[in-house]
Amino acid sequence: MTTIGFSQDKLAPWAAPGHWNDPDMLEIGNGGMNDDEYKTHMSLWSILAAPLLAGNDLRNMTPAIREILINREVIAVNQDKDGKQGQRITKSGDQEVWARPLAGGAQAIGLFNRGDTPAKITVKWSDLGLKSAPAHARDLWAHSELKLDAGEYSVTVPAHGVVMLRVAE
Repeated sequence: MTTIGFSQDKLAPWAAPGHWNDPDMLEIGNGGMNDDEYKTHMSLWSILAAPLLAGNDLRNMTPAIREILINREVIAVNQDKDGKQGQRITKSGDQEVWARPLAGGAQAIGLFNRGDTPAKITVKWSDLGLKSAPAHARDLWAHSELKLDAGEYSVTVPAHGVVMLRVAE
């Protein structure tokens, strides 16, 4: 999943409504990954504007897998009407920040920790083309609003995990 998903960055110019880059079906719930890794998978595919094809047995999934697959806020990023694929904004070792422009000027942000231990990841608003902290920010996995008032946002991200935000001025 990581080899395929994180290598899609350079394909962004060719993604648009009717022209979707397809890193393959979702492996969420098929085993081999933990819930943090499954959230990373779902978040990355949503930022990539990739088709969301569940490849697991829907009849026998756990409640945790179901919640990952039906997270409406993450799916809304994937289904954004502008259809623009996100791209890697910064990379430092095993930590990456990806951003996807959304309709109406909002952005989806993925703070990905590809490392084997929890790590603090920082996104600078200036790296996203913003002059100040966004007026509105929401953590899409925690389903909670964030109050941002500095030139950057830092968070500890679990090993192989993600924090996914939706920000708007």
